[in-house]
Amino acid sequence: MTERPPESGRRDPVRRVDPHGAHRPRYVVWELTLRCDLACRHCGSRAGLPRSAELSVDEARGVVAQLADLGAVEVAFIGGEAYLHPGWLDIVRAVADAGIRPTMTTGARAIDAALAARMADAGLQAASVSVDGLQATHDALRAVPGSFRAAIAALGHLSDAGIEPYANTQWNRRNLPEVEGLADVLLAAGIRAWQVQLTGPMGRAADRPELLLQPFEMLELIPRLAAVARRARARGCLVEAGNNLGYFGPHEHLLRREHWRGCAAGKHVLGIEANGDVKACPSLPSAPYVGGNLRDDRLATIWDRRTLGFARDDRTAELWGRCAGCYYAATCQGGCSWTSHVTLGRRGNMPWCFHRADMLRAEGRRERLVQVEAAPGAPFDFGRFELVEEAWEGPPAIGT
Repeated sequence: MTERPPESGRRDPVRRVDPHGAHRPRYVVWELTLRCDLACRHCGSRAGLPRSAELSVDEARGVVAQLADLGAVEVAFIGGEAYLHPGWLDIVRAVADAGIRPTMTTGARAIDAALAARMADAGLQAASVSVDGLQATHDALRAVPGSFRAAIAALGHLSDAGIEPYANTQWNRRNLPEVEGLADVLLAAGIRAWQVQLTGPMGRAADRPELLLQPFEMLELIPRLAAVARRARARGCLVEAGNNLGYFGPHEHLLRREHWRGCAAGKHVLGIEANGDVKACPSLPSAPYVGGNLRDDRLATIWDRRTLGFARDDRTAELWGRCAGCYYAATCQGGCSWTSHVTLGRRGNMPWCFHRADMLRAEGRRERLVQVEAAPGAPFDFGRFELVEEAWEGPPAIGT
Protein backbone atom coordinates (compact mmCIF):
# COMPACT_ATOMS: atom_id res chain seq x y z
CA MET A 1 0.00 0.00 0.00
CA THR A 2 1.86 3.07 -1.25
CA GLU A 3 0.48 6.58 -1.84
CA ARG A 4 1.75 9.35 -4.01
CA PRO A 5 3.74 11.90 -1.98
CA PRO A 6 3.22 15.62 -2.49
CA GLU A 7 4.77 16.85 -5.70
CA SER A 8 7.75 19.07 -5.07
CA GLY A 9 11.37 18.98 -6.00
CA ARG A 10 14.10 20.42 -8.11
CA ARG A 11 12.73 19.41 -11.49
CA ASP A 12 9.26 19.98 -12.91
CA PRO A 13 8.54 16.96 -15.10
CA VAL A 14 6.56 17.04 -18.31
CA ARG A 15 2.80 16.89 -17.70
CA ARG A 16 1.04 15.00 -20.46
CA VAL A 17 -2.54 15.54 -21.56
CA ASP A 18 -4.38 12.23 -21.11
CA PRO A 19 -6.05 11.33 -24.43
CA HIS A 20 -7.48 8.04 -23.19
CA GLY A 21 -9.86 8.97 -20.37
CA ALA A 22 -9.68 9.09 -16.60
CA HIS A 23 -8.04 5.74 -15.92
CA ARG A 24 -4.32 5.99 -16.59
CA PRO A 25 -1.35 4.72 -14.52
CA ARG A 26 -0.25 8.14 -13.36
CA TYR A 27 1.37 6.95 -10.14
CA VAL A 28 3.51 3.82 -10.54
CA VAL A 29 5.19 1.91 -7.71
CA TRP A 30 8.00 -0.23 -9.10
CA GLU A 31 9.69 -2.94 -7.08
CA LEU A 32 13.16 -3.13 -8.66
CA THR A 33 14.34 -6.07 -6.58
CA LEU A 34 13.13 -8.15 -3.64
CA ARG A 35 16.67 -8.19 -2.26
CA CYS A 36 16.88 -6.30 1.03
CA ASP A 37 19.45 -5.31 3.64
CA LEU A 38 16.89 -5.32 6.46
CA ALA A 39 14.74 -8.18 7.82
CA CYS A 40 11.61 -6.36 8.91
CA ARG A 41 9.25 -8.32 11.12
CA HIS A 42 6.23 -6.68 9.48
CA CYS A 43 7.34 -6.92 5.84
CA GLY A 44 4.40 -7.83 3.60
CA SER A 45 6.61 -9.12 0.79
CA ARG A 46 8.95 -11.12 3.07
CA ALA A 47 11.82 -9.35 1.30
CA GLY A 48 15.41 -10.58 1.63
CA LEU A 49 16.54 -12.55 -1.40
CA PRO A 50 16.02 -11.29 -4.98
CA ARG A 51 13.27 -12.76 -7.11
CA SER A 52 14.31 -15.14 -9.84
CA ALA A 53 14.61 -13.48 -13.25
CA GLU A 54 14.34 -9.85 -12.17
CA LEU A 55 14.13 -7.31 -15.00
CA SER A 56 17.43 -6.14 -16.45
CA VAL A 57 18.29 -2.51 -17.05
CA ASP A 58 17.58 -2.84 -20.77
CA GLU A 59 14.20 -4.43 -20.06
CA ALA A 60 13.46 -1.70 -17.55
CA ARG A 61 14.21 1.00 -20.12
CA GLY A 62 11.60 -0.58 -22.38
CA VAL A 63 9.09 -0.44 -19.53
CA VAL A 64 9.88 3.23 -18.95
CA ALA A 65 9.05 4.00 -22.57
CA GLN A 66 5.69 2.24 -22.18
CA LEU A 67 4.96 4.14 -18.98
CA ALA A 68 5.66 7.41 -20.76
CA ASP A 69 3.30 6.43 -23.58
CA LEU A 70 0.53 5.76 -21.04
CA GLY A 71 0.97 9.14 -19.34
CA ALA A 72 2.73 8.17 -16.11
CA VAL A 73 3.51 11.22 -13.96
CA GLU A 74 5.53 9.65 -11.14
CA VAL A 75 7.43 6.40 -10.55
CA ALA A 76 8.24 5.47 -6.94
CA PHE A 77 10.95 2.82 -6.69
CA ILE A 78 10.72 0.28 -3.88
CA GLY A 79 12.14 -3.14 -2.94
CA GLY A 80 13.14 -5.08 -1.05
CA GLU A 81 15.56 -2.22 -1.27
CA ALA A 82 15.69 -0.51 -4.65
CA TYR A 83 19.31 0.59 -4.36
CA LEU A 84 20.40 -3.06 -4.21
CA HIS A 85 19.43 -3.53 -7.88
CA PRO A 86 22.78 -3.29 -9.73
CA GLY A 87 21.48 -0.86 -12.36
CA TRP A 88 18.97 1.09 -10.36
CA LEU A 89 20.44 4.55 -10.96
CA ASP A 90 20.41 3.92 -14.71
CA ILE A 91 16.68 3.17 -14.39
CA VAL A 92 16.13 6.29 -12.29
CA ARG A 93 17.89 8.33 -14.96
CA ALA A 94 15.76 6.76 -17.71
CA VAL A 95 12.60 7.72 -15.84
CA ALA A 96 13.80 11.30 -15.33
CA ASP A 97 14.85 11.58 -18.99
CA ALA A 98 11.35 10.43 -20.02
CA GLY A 99 9.84 13.42 -18.20
CA ILE A 100 8.44 11.31 -15.36
CA ARG A 101 9.12 12.21 -11.74
CA PRO A 102 11.34 9.56 -10.06
CA THR A 103 11.00 9.03 -6.29
CA MET A 104 11.64 6.14 -3.93
CA THR A 105 10.60 4.54 -0.65
CA THR A 106 13.54 3.13 1.28
CA GLY A 107 14.77 1.68 4.55
CA ALA A 108 17.86 3.84 3.86
CA ARG A 109 20.34 1.68 5.75
CA ALA A 110 23.10 2.35 3.20
CA ILE A 111 22.24 5.92 2.12
CA ASP A 112 25.24 8.04 3.02
CA ALA A 113 26.29 11.41 1.61
CA ALA A 114 28.03 9.86 -1.41
CA LEU A 115 25.07 7.69 -2.42
CA ALA A 116 22.63 10.56 -1.91
CA ALA A 117 24.71 12.71 -4.27
CA ARG A 118 24.65 9.97 -6.91
CA MET A 119 20.89 9.62 -6.49
CA ALA A 120 20.43 13.34 -7.03
CA ASP A 121 22.70 13.28 -10.07
CA ALA A 122 20.55 10.53 -11.60
CA GLY A 123 17.48 12.75 -11.18
CA LEU A 124 15.77 11.34 -8.09
CA GLN A 125 13.53 14.08 -6.72
CA ALA A 126 12.18 12.71 -3.43
CA ALA A 127 12.80 9.80 -1.09
CA SER A 128 10.51 8.56 1.66
CA VAL A 129 12.46 6.91 4.47
CA SER A 130 10.64 4.24 6.47
CA VAL A 131 10.80 4.99 10.18
CA ASP A 132 8.62 2.80 12.39
CA GLY A 133 9.17 4.12 15.89
CA LEU A 134 11.83 5.51 18.16
CA GLN A 135 15.24 3.87 18.20
CA ALA A 136 14.58 0.69 20.21
CA THR A 137 11.21 0.06 18.57
CA HIS A 138 12.37 0.76 15.04
CA ASP A 139 15.47 -1.42 15.38
CA ALA A 140 13.36 -4.26 16.82
CA LEU A 141 10.79 -4.04 14.02
CA ARG A 142 13.46 -3.74 11.32
CA ALA A 143 15.50 -6.52 12.99
CA VAL A 144 18.81 -4.71 12.41
CA PRO A 145 20.53 -2.76 15.21
CA GLY A 146 21.55 0.70 14.05
CA SER A 147 18.86 0.92 11.37
CA PHE A 148 17.11 3.82 13.14
CA ARG A 149 20.25 5.94 13.29
CA ALA A 150 20.96 5.16 9.64
CA ALA A 151 17.43 6.17 8.63
CA ILE A 152 17.55 9.51 10.47
CA ALA A 153 21.02 10.25 9.12
CA ALA A 154 19.83 9.44 5.61
CA LEU A 155 17.14 12.14 5.85
CA GLY A 156 19.93 14.67 6.35
CA HIS A 157 22.02 13.28 3.50
CA LEU A 158 19.03 13.39 1.14
CA SER A 159 18.21 16.98 2.07
CA ASP A 160 21.82 18.06 1.65
CA ALA A 161 21.85 16.50 -1.83
CA GLY A 162 18.74 18.43 -2.87
CA ILE A 163 16.36 15.46 -2.67
CA GLU A 164 13.06 16.12 -0.87
CA PRO A 165 13.15 14.19 2.46
CA TYR A 166 9.90 12.40 3.31
CA ALA A 167 9.10 9.72 5.88
CA ASN A 168 6.57 6.92 6.16
CA THR A 169 5.43 4.93 9.17
CA GLN A 170 3.34 1.82 9.71
CA TRP A 171 1.38 1.99 12.97
CA ASN A 172 0.90 -1.10 15.07
CA ARG A 173 0.73 -2.13 18.71
CA ARG A 174 4.50 -1.97 19.14
CA ASN A 175 4.84 1.70 18.18
CA LEU A 176 1.40 3.12 19.08
CA PRO A 177 2.73 4.76 22.29
CA GLU A 178 5.32 6.68 20.25
CA VAL A 179 3.14 8.76 17.87
CA GLU A 180 4.03 12.13 19.38
CA GLY A 181 7.64 11.26 20.16
CA LEU A 182 8.33 10.03 16.65
CA ALA A 183 6.70 13.17 15.23
CA ASP A 184 9.14 15.28 17.25
CA VAL A 185 12.12 13.35 15.88
CA LEU A 186 10.99 13.44 12.25
CA LEU A 187 10.06 17.11 12.29
CA ALA A 188 13.43 17.91 13.82
CA ALA A 189 15.01 15.93 10.96
CA GLY A 190 13.35 18.29 8.48
CA ILE A 191 10.89 16.01 6.68
CA ARG A 192 8.56 17.71 4.21
CA ALA A 193 5.87 15.02 4.19
CA TRP A 194 4.92 12.04 6.36
CA GLN A 195 2.75 9.18 5.15
CA VAL A 196 1.05 7.28 7.96
CA GLN A 197 -0.61 3.91 7.49
CA LEU A 198 -1.38 0.66 9.30
CA THR A 199 0.59 -2.55 9.42
CA GLY A 200 -1.57 -4.97 7.45
CA PRO A 201 -1.65 -8.74 7.99
CA MET A 202 0.39 -9.80 4.98
CA GLY A 203 3.74 -11.57 4.77
CA ARG A 204 5.74 -11.55 8.00
CA ALA A 205 3.14 -9.33 9.67
CA ALA A 206 0.59 -12.13 9.19
CA ASP A 207 2.84 -14.31 11.36
CA ARG A 208 2.50 -11.80 14.22
CA PRO A 209 -1.22 -11.11 14.78
CA GLU A 210 -0.41 -9.66 18.20
CA LEU A 211 1.34 -6.80 16.37
CA LEU A 212 -1.82 -5.60 14.63
CA LEU A 213 -3.99 -2.83 15.98
CA GLN A 214 -7.57 -3.75 16.69
CA PRO A 215 -10.27 -1.86 14.74
CA PHE A 216 -11.53 0.02 17.80
CA GLU A 217 -8.03 1.41 18.38
CA MET A 218 -8.62 3.73 15.42
CA LEU A 219 -10.53 5.87 17.91
CA GLU A 220 -7.25 6.47 19.73
CA LEU A 221 -4.79 6.60 16.82
CA ILE A 222 -6.61 8.92 14.41
CA PRO A 223 -7.16 11.86 16.81
CA ARG A 224 -3.53 11.65 17.91
CA LEU A 225 -2.34 11.70 14.31
CA ALA A 226 -4.63 14.65 13.60
CA ALA A 227 -3.08 16.60 16.47
CA VAL A 228 0.38 15.80 15.09
CA ALA A 229 -0.76 16.86 11.61
CA ARG A 230 -1.79 20.29 12.89
CA ARG A 231 1.61 20.77 14.50
CA ALA A 232 3.44 19.48 11.43
CA ARG A 233 1.53 21.75 9.07
CA ALA A 234 2.73 24.78 11.02
CA ARG A 235 6.28 23.60 10.32
CA GLY A 236 5.75 23.07 6.58
CA CYS A 237 5.24 19.30 6.72
CA LEU A 238 2.19 17.49 5.32
CA VAL A 239 0.95 14.44 7.24
CA GLU A 240 -1.11 12.24 4.96
CA ALA A 241 -3.07 9.06 5.65
CA GLY A 242 -2.32 5.99 3.56
CA ASN A 243 -5.03 3.98 1.87
CA ASN A 244 -5.81 1.75 4.84
CA LEU A 245 -6.13 4.46 7.47
CA GLY A 246 -9.31 6.49 7.98
CA TYR A 247 -12.10 7.07 6.96
CA PHE A 248 -14.81 9.80 7.12
CA GLY A 249 -14.27 11.00 10.66
CA PRO A 250 -13.92 14.58 11.90
CA HIS A 251 -10.17 14.48 11.22
CA GLU A 252 -10.34 13.42 7.58
CA HIS A 253 -9.59 16.92 6.29
CA LEU A 254 -6.34 16.98 8.27
CA LEU A 255 -5.11 13.58 7.10
CA ARG A 256 -6.19 13.62 3.45
CA ARG A 257 -6.19 16.29 0.79
CA GLU A 258 -9.85 15.41 0.26
CA HIS A 259 -12.18 12.82 1.73
CA TRP A 260 -11.68 9.18 0.79
CA ARG A 261 -13.10 8.39 -2.68
CA GLY A 262 -12.50 4.67 -2.90
CA CYS A 263 -9.66 2.36 -3.83
CA ALA A 264 -7.39 3.89 -6.50
CA ALA A 265 -5.92 0.55 -7.62
CA GLY A 266 -6.01 0.30 -11.40
CA LYS A 267 -7.59 3.73 -11.72
CA HIS A 268 -4.48 5.88 -11.50
CA VAL A 269 -2.19 3.56 -9.50
CA LEU A 270 -0.08 0.70 -10.87
CA GLY A 271 2.32 -1.78 -9.27
CA ILE A 272 5.22 -3.52 -11.03
CA GLU A 273 7.05 -6.43 -9.41
CA ALA A 274 10.74 -7.06 -9.99
CA ASN A 275 10.12 -9.99 -12.35
CA GLY A 276 7.79 -7.93 -14.56
CA ASP A 277 4.48 -8.98 -13.05
CA VAL A 278 1.90 -6.18 -13.03
CA LYS A 279 -0.78 -5.46 -10.42
CA ALA A 280 -3.31 -2.67 -9.96
CA CYS A 281 -1.64 -1.70 -6.67
CA PRO A 282 1.80 -2.66 -5.33
CA SER A 283 0.38 -3.75 -1.97
CA LEU A 284 -2.10 -6.26 -3.39
CA PRO A 285 -1.22 -9.94 -2.93
CA SER A 286 0.24 -11.36 -6.12
CA ALA A 287 -1.71 -14.54 -6.78
CA PRO A 288 -5.24 -13.08 -7.08
CA TYR A 289 -4.22 -9.78 -8.64
CA VAL A 290 -1.36 -10.15 -11.16
CA GLY A 291 -2.80 -9.24 -14.54
CA GLY A 292 0.15 -10.20 -16.72
CA ASN A 293 3.90 -10.00 -17.17
CA LEU A 294 5.80 -7.34 -19.10
CA ARG A 295 7.93 -9.98 -20.81
CA ASP A 296 4.78 -11.46 -22.34
CA ASP A 297 2.52 -8.47 -23.03
CA ARG A 298 2.62 -4.73 -23.58
CA LEU A 299 1.75 -2.67 -20.53
CA ALA A 300 -1.22 -1.11 -22.31
CA THR A 301 -2.69 -4.57 -22.89
CA ILE A 302 -2.25 -5.57 -19.25
CA TRP A 303 -3.66 -2.26 -18.02
CA ASP A 304 -6.91 -2.85 -19.89
CA ARG A 305 -7.54 -6.27 -18.36
CA ARG A 306 -10.26 -6.74 -15.80
CA THR A 307 -7.76 -8.04 -13.23
CA LEU A 308 -6.28 -4.55 -13.05
CA GLY A 309 -9.54 -2.69 -13.66
CA PHE A 310 -11.66 -4.21 -10.88
CA ALA A 311 -11.98 -0.88 -9.03
CA ARG A 312 -12.99 1.23 -12.05
CA ASP A 313 -16.69 0.38 -11.88
CA ASP A 314 -19.17 0.72 -9.03
CA ARG A 315 -18.55 -2.13 -6.56
CA THR A 316 -21.30 -1.43 -4.06
CA ALA A 317 -22.82 -4.86 -4.76
CA GLU A 318 -19.69 -6.63 -3.49
CA LEU A 319 -19.73 -4.90 -0.11
CA TRP A 320 -20.57 -7.06 2.89
CA GLY A 321 -20.60 -6.91 6.68
CA ARG A 322 -20.82 -3.44 8.20
CA CYS A 323 -19.59 -1.87 4.94
CA ALA A 324 -22.69 -3.04 3.06
CA GLY A 325 -25.02 -0.85 5.09
CA CYS A 326 -22.73 2.14 5.61
CA TYR A 327 -23.91 5.66 4.81
CA TYR A 328 -20.71 6.21 2.81
CA ALA A 329 -20.83 2.90 0.90
CA ALA A 330 -21.27 4.35 -2.59
CA THR A 331 -18.33 6.73 -2.14
CA CYS A 332 -16.01 4.56 -0.07
CA GLN A 333 -16.53 1.29 -1.98
CA GLY A 334 -15.33 -0.73 0.99
CA GLY A 335 -12.07 1.08 1.76
CA CYS A 336 -8.66 -0.40 0.97
CA SER A 337 -8.99 -3.51 -1.22
CA TRP A 338 -5.58 -4.82 -0.17
CA THR A 339 -6.20 -4.63 3.56
CA SER A 340 -9.71 -6.08 3.50
CA HIS A 341 -8.63 -8.98 1.25
CA VAL A 342 -5.57 -10.03 3.24
CA THR A 343 -7.51 -9.69 6.51
CA LEU A 344 -10.88 -11.27 5.77
CA GLY A 345 -10.17 -13.20 2.57
CA ARG A 346 -12.04 -10.95 0.13
CA ARG A 347 -12.68 -7.31 -0.66
CA GLY A 348 -15.64 -5.27 0.47
CA ASN A 349 -15.45 -5.14 4.26
CA MET A 350 -12.78 -2.91 5.84
CA PRO A 351 -12.66 -3.15 9.64
CA TRP A 352 -10.01 -0.42 10.26
CA CYS A 353 -12.37 2.52 9.71
CA PHE A 354 -12.73 5.47 12.07
CA HIS A 355 -16.35 6.15 11.08
CA ARG A 356 -17.29 2.50 11.56
CA ALA A 357 -15.59 2.25 14.96
CA ASP A 358 -17.26 5.50 16.03
CA MET A 359 -20.72 4.28 15.02
CA LEU A 360 -20.17 1.00 16.85
CA ARG A 361 -19.02 2.84 19.97
CA ALA A 362 -22.26 4.84 19.91
CA GLU A 363 -24.07 1.50 20.11
CA GLY A 364 -21.83 0.37 22.97
CA ARG A 365 -20.16 -2.16 20.65
CA ARG A 366 -16.77 -2.77 19.09
CA GLU A 367 -15.10 -5.23 16.69
CA ARG A 368 -12.13 -7.45 17.42
CA LEU A 369 -10.07 -9.45 14.92
CA VAL A 370 -9.17 -13.08 15.63
CA GLN A 371 -6.82 -15.06 13.38
CA VAL A 372 -8.35 -18.34 12.20
CA GLU A 373 -5.90 -19.30 9.44
CA ALA A 374 -2.12 -18.80 9.31
CA ALA A 375 -0.23 -17.51 6.27
CA PRO A 376 1.66 -20.20 4.31
CA GLY A 377 5.02 -18.37 4.32
CA ALA A 378 5.50 -17.02 0.77
CA PRO A 379 6.01 -13.40 -0.42
CA PHE A 380 2.81 -11.34 -0.34
CA ASP A 381 0.94 -14.18 1.38
CA PHE A 382 -1.81 -13.88 3.96
CA GLY A 383 -3.93 -15.97 6.28
CA ARG A 384 -7.45 -15.14 7.39
CA PHE A 385 -9.09 -13.37 10.32
CA GLU A 386 -12.66 -13.26 11.56
CA LEU A 387 -14.44 -10.32 13.13
CA VAL A 388 -15.97 -10.72 16.56
CA GLU A 389 -18.48 -8.05 17.57
CA GLU A 390 -18.67 -7.54 21.31
CA ALA A 391 -19.72 -5.08 24.00
CA TRP A 392 -17.45 -2.08 24.42
CA GLU A 393 -15.05 -2.55 27.31
CA GLY A 394 -12.82 -0.14 29.14
CA PRO A 395 -12.65 3.67 29.20
CA PRO A 396 -13.34 5.86 26.15
CA ALA A 397 -10.56 6.01 23.57
CA ILE A 398 -7.85 8.60 24.23
CA GLY A 399 -8.15 11.92 22.44
CA THR A 400 -11.79 11.69 21.29
